[in-house]
Amino acid sequence: MLIECPHCDARVHGKVLGEKSYFPSSAEDEFDPHKYIFIQCPSCHSPLLGCSMLESSGLNPDWESPERVWPSPIRGYEPSVPSLVSKSLEEAQRCFQASAYLACAVMCGRAIEAICTEKTGKSNLASGLKQMREDNAIDQRLYNWGEALRKERNVGAHANHASGNRQDAKDLLDFAWAFVDYVFVLSEKFDAYERRKNSQQQRG
Repeated sequence: MLIECPHCDARVHGKVLGEKSYFPSSAEDEFDPHKYIFIQCPSCHSPLLGCSMLESSGLNPDWESPERVWPSPIRGYEPSVPSLVSKSLEEAQRCFQASAYLACAVMCGRAIEAICTEKTGKSNLASGLKQMREDNAIDQRLYNWGEALRKERNVGAHANHASGNRQDAKDLLDFAWAFVDYVFVLSEKFDAYERRKNSQQQRG
């Protein structure tokens, strides 16, 4: 059973210790068939919990490879996040798991650059960040995070003797996700909240 172990930073053939499947019991149930799988990593022997979805296509549907839901669940992507941003972060995660820490930094920077292009039309990361700050699309803390990502991206993108390290790469991934959450997920939820409250006030 292939699953990603956060302790080994690798995709491993885990030992299945137990599993439980869930299927909709009626047409009103709003979830797809899935099962939880209790797995042990063969390298470090850590326990892992994965979730597998049933393939919806094909004549003989089968369970997909599980995604880790504990510990440190793999981040899912919100539909409001542009595909270029989400794909860049997915590549950054893969680089991190492969211990390619400089490449991880480059892909995190690429994700932020894609956000700047989406929001300001500027293809240059530095000018895009400045424009987003001037437009109050991000606050000063996020601007500082974006600048840190930009500088690390530049180190990884140019020929030098830098090697990168795991903790810096992990921090950069966290910064990139926080940036995405603020710009696309939380901002959209707050806008929806304000629209709902305004509509309620108008009706009242």
